[in-house]
Amino acid sequence: MGATVVVGGQWGDEGKAKIVDFLMSEHDVVIRYQGGANAGHTVVSHDGKFAFHLIPSGVLFPHITGVLGSGMVIDPFGFIDEFQQLVTRGIDLEGRVMISSSAHVVMPYHKIVDNLLEAELKDKKIGSTGKGIGPAYTDKYSRKGMRFSSFMLDKEDLFEEVKTRVDFANRFLEVFNAPKSSAEKIAADFANIKEIISHFVVDLHEKVTEFKKDGKRILLEGAQGTLLDIDHGTYPYVTSSSCTIGGALSGSGLNHRDISKVVGIFKSYVTRVGNGPFPTELPGEEGQILRDRGAEYGTTTGRPRRCGWFDVVAARYAVELNGITDIALTKLDVLSGYKTVKIATSYQLDGKRIDKFPQDVESLRRCVPVYEEIEGWQGDLDASSFDGLPDGAKKYVERLERELGTKITYISTGPERKRMIVR
Repeated sequence: MGATVVVGGQWGDEGKAKIVDFLMSEHDVVIRYQGGANAGHTVVSHDGKFAFHLIPSGVLFPHITGVLGSGMVIDPFGFIDEFQQLVTRGIDLEGRVMISSSAHVVMPYHKIVDNLLEAELKDKKIGSTGKGIGPAYTDKYSRKGMRFSSFMLDKEDLFEEVKTRVDFANRFLEVFNAPKSSAEKIAADFANIKEIISHFVVDLHEKVTEFKKDGKRILLEGAQGTLLDIDHGTYPYVTSSSCTIGGALSGSGLNHRDISKVVGIFKSYVTRVGNGPFPTELPGEEGQILRDRGAEYGTTTGRPRRCGWFDVVAARYAVELNGITDIALTKLDVLSGYKTVKIATSYQLDGKRIDKFPQDVESLRRCVPVYEEIEGWQGDLDASSFDGLPDGAKKYVERLERELGTKITYISTGPERKRMIVR
């Protein structure tokens, strides 16, 4: 059986964690392939509500092995805290969570640099979470980063490696006239967690080869979304990693022949956290109503999300870019009660009608959505089948399906596991 990729189709926050959790009964392994603690993945199970940031959100099932992949940047102290919180809540993770030796370490100074760089942007801020993600990826690509393989060194060697890196970072902090970090303290802190972290570190290529040989069913879990991809998103208002299909391969160690299914997650409307162009954004009271109905506040930061109508142009771009085979449509229940709902089927750009998503962020900023209005629906969507949905909801799903040219296989009608329709 080929692997399944779960990828966000919008600006993140599409409800990927619920879909990952739903699909885990048909899989054995989940690999989170990129990003870091800037992600917030929420799952509601019979044991309550769980918020994941680093650990793959599929691990609530006791048979699942969860892997933090090579494309991730990971705060080791944050990882330990998250792991212990899950164990405290009764989730037995012994032997079920692994970290790729090739994943990069988020150092304490990365968070300092992150906030300094964001402050420098003044009114052109990206909207960083301040978790040190961008600076960690910067060090990775400038070949100055520290991988988790370093936790396999002797304590003394690990101490010296960390101390050397902090000393180098302090020279950078001088440029900002920022206080220096204590190289000795940070090195000692890392040495103190060596025995804990090294317990989780594995050679991911070796593990993936083993998984495939044993016939394990693998799911690749992404963070953020297509429009935040460092190469294909609304640059520079993007995240610092590849959250599209390419990142799934490089961050997991699988190859393209291993993939049989790509599930694109789309919210029934659109949200965005942070700055950057957003053609279908609803201003003022309209946006606030949708935000409140959908409880659109960030899992990681608590920041209010910007809200707008479904954008077919952007969604079609995500489908084409990722080779999406199946769509999961989430939060359909949030739109219940609207007399009419809208979808943007094209844009007006400088007086010309277009149906392609612009690569240039300034062009996108000038795009005005061309809407089509669709009859809404009333009532609760607690249905076990597609036929049980109100007519308006069914027509909405079918219209999006036609526009995107891809089957909407999964429909989420609420946060709970049971609120899921499979077509």
